Amino acid sequence: MQDGTDGGIPPGYLAPAPGGGLYWGALTRAVLLRRYKRFLADVRLDDGSVVTAHTANTGAMTGCSEPGRPVWLSWHGGGGRKYDYTLELVDMPTALVGVNTGVPNHLLFAAAEAGAVAEFLRGATVRREVRCGDSRLDLMLQRDGEPDVMVEIKNCSLVEDGTA
Repeated sequence: MQDGTDGGIPPGYLAPAPGGGLYWGALTRAVLLRRYKRFLADVRLDDGSVVTAHTANTGAMTGCSEPGRPVWLSWHGGGGRKYDYTLELVDMPTALVGVNTGVPNHLLFAAAEAGAVAEFLRGATVRREVRCGDSRLDLMLQRDGEPDVMVEIKNCSLVEDGTA
């Protein structure tokens, strides 16, 4: 598996699956030992080895970063990255919580390619990472004769009282 060029998401990582739906890519189960320095997490793999995973989330991950939680990792080894694994999901009692903040954008675009959000995109030209002043917006939908629609895609990893 090779690193992609935007956000470290490899090509095909979140892609339309044969027969419909989306393919996430192979994930590895582990147990969270600790999260630290905002971008790092030590985890224990099923074989007992301990590895450090990149955590693409600058937020506090309130309620979903306690040691002992089951987690799911993607593997990106062999591409020159410092850490071969990325923390993707935390298994909470009521749901899987996505903690990789780069995934929602890719998920929406993969869903669009798969035709899963056709009504949302109806007749629109879609532009990604559109400049707006000194920043960028995730998505712009343009339709003839209609105002442009700017879309900012967000990830939420807040868990309260064990519920995501």
